Amino acid sequence: ILARTLEYVRKLDPASTLSLDDIPLDDPATYKLFQQAQTSAVFQFESRGMRDLLKQAKPDRFDDLIALNALYRPGPMDLIPDYVERRHGRARVDYLDPRLEPILRPSYGVMVYQEQVMQIAQVIGGYTLGGADLLRRAMGKKKPEEMAKHRDVFVAGAEKNGLAKGRAVQLFDLMEKFAGYGFNKSHSAAYALVAYQTAWLKVHHPAAFMAANLSLVMDDTDKVRALRDDALAMGLDVLPPDVNASGWRFEPVDAKRIRYGLGGIKGTGEQAVASIVAARASGGPFRDLADLVARVDKRLVNRRVIEALVKGGAFDSIDRRRATLLASIANAMNEAERAQAQAAQTSLFGGDVAAPAPVLVETREWSEAERLQHEKAALGFYLSGHPYAAHAAELAPLVRTALSEVQPRAERYLIAGIVTAQRVQTGRKGRIAFVTLDDGRGSQEIVVFNEAYEQARAVLREDTLVVVEVKVTQRMSEDGEVTGLRILAEQVHDLATVRRKWGRSLRLSCNGNATVEHLAGILAPFRSDGLPVVVHYANGACEGDLELSDEWKVTPDEALIARLADWLAPANVTVQY
Repeated sequence: ILARTLEYVRKLDPASTLSLDDIPLDDPATYKLFQQAQTSAVFQFESRGMRDLLKQAKPDRFDDLIALNALYRPGPMDLIPDYVERRHGRARVDYLDPRLEPILRPSYGVMVYQEQVMQIAQVIGGYTLGGADLLRRAMGKKKPEEMAKHRDVFVAGAEKNGLAKGRAVQLFDLMEKFAGYGFNKSHSAAYALVAYQTAWLKVHHPAAFMAANLSLVMDDTDKVRALRDDALAMGLDVLPPDVNASGWRFEPVDAKRIRYGLGGIKGTGEQAVASIVAARASGGPFRDLADLVARVDKRLVNRRVIEALVKGGAFDSIDRRRATLLASIANAMNEAERAQAQAAQTSLFGGDVAAPAPVLVETREWSEAERLQHEKAALGFYLSGHPYAAHAAELAPLVRTALSEVQPRAERYLIAGIVTAQRVQTGRKGRIAFVTLDDGRGSQEIVVFNEAYEQARAVLREDTLVVVEVKVTQRMSEDGEVTGLRILAEQVHDLATVRRKWGRSLRLSCNGNATVEHLAGILAPFRSDGLPVVVHYANGACEGDLELSDEWKVTPDEALIARLADWLAPANVTVQY
């Protein structure tokens, strides 16, 4: 990560001579990043628990990072509350003996490092440096017979050096408890240095740093999405993949923009991308689909690769008609082979070159939802938009809490999102589903227990919009610590059910070009005892609302909404709640 970030920094600024040795260890902006726990992609400080610790400790010096890195491990974690309280002056720092102060002062009287145990053994117990290391090893191995010998040696040495026997025994017990899990300070310092360097680069060269991280994880779409979201939160722009601009890896375009790498598209392959980049470098930008197919090595850039590029949006800068391009790939490849064979024949025997055959196949373009589904198949997530956006305005009066704003409440309330993942476990009381919902602004995992799951199985499908009645509480650990949210689904509804259950009317806005006959033809197949239809009619001279009679009530199915939207435009077709 560090090497590639520096490579990208120099690529953006060829005059830069930045090296890791140039990074100052007292940069306020870097410590602010740690204090705010904005540490995704920061070595050793990415986990949720470590971020919580950073918010509590608010480090402002390099020694703090060394200590936090050593403390956040099984065993020493018990000392974290003492460390935090003492660091902020809310708890008194006491020492069993004044000679411990210079040893433990940097860590506020808390034993954090193995080296501190060795120093105490030397200063208080009279050990040599070699003997102190043997004590450290014995404590780590926890052999009773060895520990008994060392206890006697330490207590005797401490008494000889002026420490009362009772205090000597107490001190040895503290050392013994700690040394079994204590961390080596030199190791922790090395980890902290790398962590600080990554954080400094994230602060001062964000596009280069995030591009380097995205390149490292581009075969893991969940991590790519998380880093992309972090990059957006940092004010960066992640540009879409582009056959005329992207390389294999994610690369910074400038200080604020990152170009999506073609290697982040499923089904491409490094050799195929290398062929595309080489053809682009030698012959200039590709003019269209046929031009790309004609110029690349088709043994490497096969139909599967081109399909993935189309679905992932990598041809959008040339032609945004993804459905048309996908339907035309076979034609383009056949025409490229024909042209290649004819060129070979002409070079041997001469003759006229036939005009190229038409390549593009006219076809219905994908809807927004279809386009995003294909995009997700290629990239692993939605990049150019989000399917929830098409329904956000409709559901806004009903679903008032975004997924990023979910909090515990006494009462049940509604949340909504697209199903992006689920896993089902079988327990003693039946099946439990853990379902991830995403609304484009955030995501949450909900828990659906047996009865609710059985009722909602047909609805809980990937890429499906659901509205969920939930009860939200705090998730607690065994020791009473808050570890997150527990979102229990009581009922799960698809959009059609939501419209039937909570909808008041179907409102249509028409102008003077709309006809009663056309409207009746669209509504007729969906007539039922469902929602009343309200028509807002405006023809320039006048306007008003007209509610159709009960015999024209309709079931607000997605098919009906889609037909009306095709005729009147989506903004003119709304379900009122």
